[in-house]
Amino acid sequence: MPRLILRAVTVTDVGPARPNNEDAAFAGRRLVVIADGVGGMPAGEMASEIVIEALRGLEDQDTPDPAGALAGAVEQANAQIAAEHQGAGTTVTAGLLQGDYLGLLHVGDSRGYLLAAGAPEMVRLTRDDTFVQLLVDRGALTAEEARGHPRRSVITQAVQGDSYKAATALLPVEAGDRVLLCSDGLSDYVEDTVIGRTLREVVDPDACARQLVALALAAGTYDNVTVVVADVVTA
Repeated sequence: MPRLILRAVTVTDVGPARPNNEDAAFAGRRLVVIADGVGGMPAGEMASEIVIEALRGLEDQDTPDPAGALAGAVEQANAQIAAEHQGAGTTVTAGLLQGDYLGLLHVGDSRGYLLAAGAPEMVRLTRDDTFVQLLVDRGALTAEEARGHPRRSVITQAVQGDSYKAATALLPVEAGDRVLLCSDGLSDYVEDTVIGRTLREVVDPDACARQLVALALAAGTYDNVTVVVADVVTA
C-alpha cells in the first residue's frame, strides 16, 4: 500500500489591531499544529511556542497511538508552562498522521476541519471549549447567535499549567482528503460555508491558505489569524 504523507502549509497574519502575534503553527509531512496563545503579551506567545516545540518532535517518530502521542506531548508542555511561565496559556489543535489514520487532539477554540476526497461538504472535527458553546449545547443560543455573541472568545479551558481535558480522536484518512486547522481569527469571522467552498475550489494548498487569511482580514477580524492547510497525498 502506498505510504501517505501530508503536503501542508501554514500562513499567518498579525491582523489589523494586535501589536504581536500570539499564534504559532507547524506544518510537516506527518504533523500539523495550531496554537493560539491566551493571556496577553508575552504570556500567550510563550505558551503557544512551548506547545509547538513539545509537539514538533513527533514529526519523525512512528507510534502505534498517534492521538496518545499528541496527548503525552501536550502534557509535557503543560508541565513546563506550570513550572516556568505561570499566567501563560494557549489553545492547541493538532493532527498526527500514522499509516492511514490521523490522530487528533484539541483543547480550546482553535478548530479542525476535514474535506474528505470527493465529499461535497467539509465537516468540523472539533468542538469549541467556550462559554457560548456551552450555551448552544444547553439550547440557550443558536449556532448563528453564538457567532456574534460578545463573549464568543471566552474559553473554558486551555493548556495553561492547570488541569484540562483534551479531546482526542483517531480518524481514517485517504489520499485526496484535505485538513484545515485554524485559529479563531478565521472561524469567528468567516462562515463555515465560505471556508468549505474555499477548501474545495482553491486546489493549491498555499494559495488556499492565503485566500482564507485574506477572507478573514476582509471580514474585519481584529485578531491574529493563522491557518494550516494539509492535503493527504501518497509519498
